[in-house]
Amino acid sequence: MKIGFGSDHAAIDLKNCLLEHMKERGFECVDFGAYSPTEKVDYPIPGRAVAEAIRRGEIDRGVLVCGTGVGISLAANKVPGIRAGVCSEPYTAKMIAEHNNCQIVAMGARVVGEELGKMICDTFFDSEFQGGRHARRVGLIGQVEKDYGYADAEIK
Repeated sequence: MKIGFGSDHAAIDLKNCLLEHMKERGFECVDFGAYSPTEKVDYPIPGRAVAEAIRRGEIDRGVLVCGTGVGISLAANKVPGIRAGVCSEPYTAKMIAEHNNCQIVAMGARVVGEELGKMICDTFFDSEFQGGRHARRVGLIGQVEKDYGYADAEIK
């Protein structure tokens, strides 16, 4: 599995920690920035980059980090077919994978520390979509995108 990582300048340390942790677990990882804490990067830029890479099939899933995880996930969720969920503990990470079929886990560097962030990543990447009744609900989310003109909202 190939994982894309993205953060704004405020969350580089946590992003780098999580990227290294997932590499140690054997995942192939791609860094979409930010790269320097002194170079300002607005969170929508890496949020969109990771989401678009998933949509194009260049990566399988993503990890996004900003101050709270909210802003960067909002940017990712604007890409048709992408579902990003903000997590501050492992249970939600499990649910966004198993019930919502999220491709991206987002978290806040000002909310979670490194060890909790690792636990959230581990849980997210160790969980699989359960399908069944959840597939119908995920389909309804996709229908919202289609109703607003994104006929090709599904990821290819």
